[in-house]
Parts: sequence; structure tokens; C-alpha cells
Amino acid sequence: MKLAIDAMGGDNAPKAIVEGALLALEDFPNIEIQLYGKQQELQPFLKEHPRLEVIHCEEVVEAEDDPARAVRRKKDASMTKILEAVTEGRADACLSAGNTGAFMAGGLFKVGRIEGVARPALATTLPTIDGQGFLMLDLGANADAKAENLLQYAIMGYIYAKKVRGIDNPRVGLLNIGTEDKKGNELTKQAFTLLKESDINFIGNVEARDLMDNVADVVVTDGFTGNMVLKSIEGTAGAMMNLLKEAFLSSAKTKVGALLMKSELKKLKGKLDYSEYGGAALFGLKAPVIKAHGSSNARAIYSAIRQANIMVEHDVTDVIAKTISANQQ
Repeated sequence: MKLAIDAMGGDNAPKAIVEGALLALEDFPNIEIQLYGKQQELQPFLKEHPRLEVIHCEEVVEAEDDPARAVRRKKDASMTKILEAVTEGRADACLSAGNTGAFMAGGLFKVGRIEGVARPALATTLPTIDGQGFLMLDLGANADAKAENLLQYAIMGYIYAKKVRGIDNPRVGLLNIGTEDKKGNELTKQAFTLLKESDINFIGNVEARDLMDNVADVVVTDGFTGNMVLKSIEGTAGAMMNLLKEAFLSSAKTKVGALLMKSELKKLKGKLDYSEYGGAALFGLKAPVIKAHGSSNARAIYSAIRQANIMVEHDVTDVIAKTISANQQ
């Protein structure tokens, strides 16, 4: 299995990318990694490995580049090259922590949609209090959506949760402003009807306040709503950790308390740590395209590689394509 990785994307590139790739090579003997980037910048962090190949690229897609034009204009950029590697069959999946908009646009333009998928969706696993996590999509690939799109998102999410996360019969919920069947706007009402008539394990409407209580394994919504919920969860989790830190460091007494609770606080941080959950996958494309968090450390890159590995191993893209085709028929 060959994975193409943009070594120049993200706040901590290339150090974190290279280190994460080396960690993954030690744990996953079935993969070969192709690192795309500027050889001279990667060199200080590289170690010789028989399953590691470095492909030099002169250009980099920067965070401030226009997403719609970056991949088309920068022909020798590391992000462009990993997408081409997948398209041309030289890699089975690709991964970047770089410019999200450019990577999504490039995925659509270079890799292409699965036949029958109207709109791809950006999906990631978010934390729950019990540590199980839940998959949420769409997180911003499409600001607008139709009820038919939400049905496809649900199908793709169900397959991913079953194949990659190992959940036997994933519970699929529709994000709404109430749990009653008739709640919501026209989009959610129409989507509710379609989901109820589908073959997936649809449990009905779910509310945002219950998401971290593991109310569902897969939560479906439009990209506009999903992106706001994602950023609200990230912001709230970060603020809570900062408030706890401030409280525990406020006096000698609280510092002693923090020392006594060190292991419990570490567990709490682990539950809220994005680096353990992998990246966001762009569902609906012809090959796995994984977007790692922009501030990914080596552990987060490792988790994203693990995610790509499982997606390829379980042929998630092909299963999604066959299911979408059968559903249309």
C-alpha cells in the first residue's frame, strides 16, 4: 500500500510530517510512504528507511493561496503532486495538513467524484465524554445541501463507521433543533423522511447539546452548520482546558491539587485531543483523500496515516461507490 504525503503542509511542517511518517512506518509494515516536498528542508528530519521515498518538489501551496487556483497554478507543489500520484495510480491514498480549501478543490479537480455522488462531504471523528467519539459530516465541503445530499452523506458515514471504526451497526442521527420527528426547516424535514426510508440504522433527530454524550455514531448535517458546530466544539474544549489550567495554577493550594490530579487531568486532555482521532476525510472521491489538522503534531500525522491505511485496507471507496450505485437503482 502506497501513501502520498504532502510534507510541506501545516503549521509544523516539515518536522511533524516527517516524524509522524517515520512513526507510522514502524507500526504499519504493510505501507510504503512517499514524502513530497523540498528535499533540503526535509533532510534534517529524515532517517533511512526501506519503505520511505522522498520526491522533491520546488513549490508549496501556502495557507494564503487562493484555494480555487492554487493546485492548478502551482504544478510542482507538493500538494499538487500527491493528488496526481493518486490520480495516476502511483499511490492508493493521499494526505495533507496544508490549505484546506486548496486540498478540497484539488481533490475534486484531480481525483474526481465517485459516479453518483452529487457532492463530496468533509468528515472527521470528534470526541465524546466516554472516549468513543462520533463521525460528523459535512464539516464544510458544501455550505448548501439538498435532502438527497444528506442521505448520501449518511450512507458514506455509515460505511466508514462500520469499516474503519469497527462499529457493527452504526447509529446515524440527523442534526436538528429538536428530537421530535417534525422539527426543523424544510431541508431537515425532507432529509428525515429519506433517512427513515433508507436501509441504514437511522435513529432520528439529534441535538447539538447531546453530541458529546455519544448519542449517535454518525451525525449528518449540511456543511454550513457542521463547520460552525465543529468550531464551537474545538473552541469550547480549548477554553475549558485553559480555564482549568488557570484555576489550578492560581495558588499554592490549587497547584498541590493539580499535582494530585495529574493523571486524571492527562486522561481528560487525551479524550479531547484531536491528534488521536486522525484527519478529516473527503468522502465521495475516487480515492481516500485525508486532510490533517493544520496544527497537527507528529502524533496527529501518525493517526491520519493510520486512518488512510484502514480506509485503503477495507476498500472503503469501492464499498461507498457500490452502495451509492445500488441505492440509485
